[in-house]
Amino acid sequence: MPSASVTSSRSRRSKRRSIRRSEPTGAGPSRSLPACNSNPDVPDESIVCSSQAPLIPQPLLASNDPCPSTSNNSSTIAPPPSASFVGEDHVDGVVSSLVVIRPIANSYSTTFQSPYDLRRKLPLYSDTSGASGNILSAPSASLSLLSSQCSNNMVAATAAVSTPSTASSASPNYLLGNTSTGIGNIPGSTGAGTDYPVSTLPARKRPRRSTYPSFDYGSNSSAAHYLQFELPDEVLLTIFSYLKEKDLCCIAQVCKRFNTISNDGKLWKTLYQRLFEYDLPLFCRGSAKYEFIPPEDSEYNNPWKESVRQLYHGIHVRQGFQEIYTDEQSGRNILCVDTIRTALSMGFDNPLIFIHADKYVGESLIIDNSAEMIGASSGNVAESVIIETDRESTVVFQEGSRGSYLGYITLKFIPDSGASNAPHHKHYCLEVKDNSAPTIDHCVIRSQCAVGAAVCVNGTGAEPYIRFCDISDCENVGLYVTDYSQGTYEDNEISRNALAGIWVKNFANPIMRRNHIHHGRDVGIFTFDNGLGYFEANDIHNNRIAGFEVKAGANPTVVQCEIHHGQTGGIYVHENGQGQFIENKIHSNNFAGVWITSNSNPTIRRNEIYQGHQGGVYIFGEGRGLIEHNNIHGNALAGIQIRTNSDPIVRHNKIHSGQHGGIYVHEKGQGLIEENEVYANSLAGVWITTGSTPVLRRNRIHSGKQVGVYFYDNGHGKLEDNDIFNHLYSGVQIRTGSNPIIRGNKIWAGQNGGVLVYNGGLGLLESNEIFDNAMAGVWIKTDSNPTLRRNKIYSGRDGGICIFNGGRGVLEENDICRNAQAGVLISTQSHPILRRNRIFDGLAAGVEITNNATATLEQNQIFNNRFGGLCLASGVHPICRDNKIFNNQDAVEKAVTDGQCLYKISSYTSFPMHDFYRCQTCNTTDRNAICANCIKTCHAGHEIEFIRHDRFFCDCGAGTLTNQCQLQGEPTQDTDTLYDSSAPIESHTLMVN
Repeated sequence: MPSASVTSSRSRRSKRRSIRRSEPTGAGPSRSLPACNSNPDVPDESIVCSSQAPLIPQPLLASNDPCPSTSNNSSTIAPPPSASFVGEDHVDGVVSSLVVIRPIANSYSTTFQSPYDLRRKLPLYSDTSGASGNILSAPSASLSLLSSQCSNNMVAATAAVSTPSTASSASPNYLLGNTSTGIGNIPGSTGAGTDYPVSTLPARKRPRRSTYPSFDYGSNSSAAHYLQFELPDEVLLTIFSYLKEKDLCCIAQVCKRFNTISNDGKLWKTLYQRLFEYDLPLFCRGSAKYEFIPPEDSEYNNPWKESVRQLYHGIHVRQGFQEIYTDEQSGRNILCVDTIRTALSMGFDNPLIFIHADKYVGESLIIDNSAEMIGASSGNVAESVIIETDRESTVVFQEGSRGSYLGYITLKFIPDSGASNAPHHKHYCLEVKDNSAPTIDHCVIRSQCAVGAAVCVNGTGAEPYIRFCDISDCENVGLYVTDYSQGTYEDNEISRNALAGIWVKNFANPIMRRNHIHHGRDVGIFTFDNGLGYFEANDIHNNRIAGFEVKAGANPTVVQCEIHHGQTGGIYVHENGQGQFIENKIHSNNFAGVWITSNSNPTIRRNEIYQGHQGGVYIFGEGRGLIEHNNIHGNALAGIQIRTNSDPIVRHNKIHSGQHGGIYVHEKGQGLIEENEVYANSLAGVWITTGSTPVLRRNRIHSGKQVGVYFYDNGHGKLEDNDIFNHLYSGVQIRTGSNPIIRGNKIWAGQNGGVLVYNGGLGLLESNEIFDNAMAGVWIKTDSNPTLRRNKIYSGRDGGICIFNGGRGVLEENDICRNAQAGVLISTQSHPILRRNRIFDGLAAGVEITNNATATLEQNQIFNNRFGGLCLASGVHPICRDNKIFNNQDAVEKAVTDGQCLYKISSYTSFPMHDFYRCQTCNTTDRNAICANCIKTCHAGHEIEFIRHDRFFCDCGAGTLTNQCQLQGEPTQDTDTLYDSSAPIESHTLMVN
């Protein structure tokens, strides 16, 4: 029901008339279209056209009857003449060539269509004879139809692609027609005003019904329709490739298809690279902010076109290429000059200048406005654009240049022989002066001058933003910031310079982030003469001197930097230097990680200082400083070393796993050392020597492979409220004239003794807890004379206090209890004073005096000890006054009375005091002892000898003699009797400077 279909179509398509599509029954004369290169990268002059064109699809028929019949006798319009024509059309006073392409007779089967093909089917027609014919083929371009959208060079581009084969003077009226009468008077038609409908379906889709709305066209409309909807995309791309940017923008407004094709990325990439030479789109991200972004990462649909739009107003410095940037036909009028100075002198307030690949010698630039200068080249842009001078500074930014930009350029200052060593201030490759704030971006900066610096920033208000620059291989300082200047310096490469990588002085206060400063032939960063600055996340390494040096009142802030592999030290602060060094990694330097000397007072906080080839932190020459919350480990020498009247504050640090000691204080070193954790070091946790007087409070010093705290060679100081435990040697050792105050500490779980005082050691041990040590809680020997007052010495796995080999000392008001051996053992010519002590609950005797020792005992309480209260060997006569000895168990006397071997009550771990015998028959030695009951039972009838009353265990009961003990069970694996507790292990002094 055709009428129903028409009615339905009308109701849905808002006043459009229906048409019917049918297969053509006739073919018009053939015509040819020149074949042209569609590659937009090929220059205009390289295009070669052939006389044979690709076939154009045969159009469908269209009826002007609103309700057409399906009969083959329907009238059709005869095909137009076969001659091609080149006509002229006048648009805005400009004569343009018009190329007319005639229809072809070949039938159409299949053609390639690009993904963005938006072509629609041609309008259909039929002649009066009922024979189907071909539609009129429209011209390739018609400026009369596009005059409001594109400029005149569209026609020139079209003519370059489509060259006519013939011309006729009569054809224009027929082809262009009369716009007031539709398509025009086509030969064979029944009237001049016939309407020709146009299909609204895309080319790829087949119509679902036989009727479509119709529309009126003149011959001009037919040409426009063919150009807009039927010309292959490849031909349009080739045509558009000859257009300039303004033409493409105008064409994009013609129709949806032109808009899509004219925004082709390849078109705009070619146009962009001809103008700017870049390999990637460059975008302006704000004032003085430019960035290359790969097309696939861009936020724009056509990044090449957007980049052209953003950069189009720039001035180009490109000698000999002016014709590229000026074209009267397209309206392109981009400024292009030969020199940079010419571009700067054109009078613009904020010019954007593209400096193309070349070497610009002798152009010393002084910038006093907001000029933006960018290198322009393919490949590595900065290496291709070089500005070089030999006398004055290469580029100078001075007052008025706030907001200017210099990017992707190499700057060189190579002085001639006469100027290379001249002592003047102009020896800079880049100079930023007072009240200027340029952005220097992705530049390469080189200076071969032996004085001055590659980059100099000086003066109040000088605030450059220097980022991603390479300041390397200079024969002087890399970057010099001075005289109250500031600025931000980020992500720069500063390396292999003859002097410091960076100088900051005279109250300059820059911000430097993420710079890579390395392999300098001097210091990495040098702040001096009251220089300031904020340095964050910089990588500083392999410099010949310190990675970071602070001197003469300088006060920088250094945060989260990595300072490593320096050929000397990591950080060097001297001559009243200050500074805050926070959360840095300082490691693998040949000397100390941090040096502080000569009245300097920096803050070293929350850093990791490790794997130094010498020490971690070295403070000397009256240095001070706050060293806190650092992790200091794995260094070859001491984690912290304090010497020569230095007086730092060291607190809340972890100092561990060093190949040497933890903290080493010597040569009159001082300092407050508090709340640190010092552990697992190869030598002493803390060494204090040679007149040093530090104060150690509330530290945890543990798990060392030698001594916990070691005082020697007149080491002094205070040791207060510390936890000292689990050391291989003694927890504390005092020797050779050292006289510390040890107060309120817990000294425990040592694998040797608790406190060892020997070789003339002194010291006051007061109110300490000394417990659970493998050997004696306190050892005093070899002419040492300490004072022990109000200590608790308990639960030792050996004796409480052992004094021997001429040891002395004053023991007052101590509680000595629950020790495995004697509470106090005095031996070998020692003579201490014991006053008002409580010695109780021992597993052996309370006080034992042996081997020609003596003592003064006054007002002591000795009670509840297993082997007796006061046990005296033969020949011992102590001075005793007002002592209370009571409730002791006397287990030795009970065993003798019961006929037991004394080994049964002592084994070989304790030494009860009783009569000591030898058996000459059994040939025992002076090192063997036999108790009284074994002499009576096991050696009855033997020749025996009484030696003395002394402390020993029974070798007969231990099974170490030839005859088996008859009073004891199985023998043990014991050897010679030990008359005294085993001697403590002494630490060896290692002199470290």
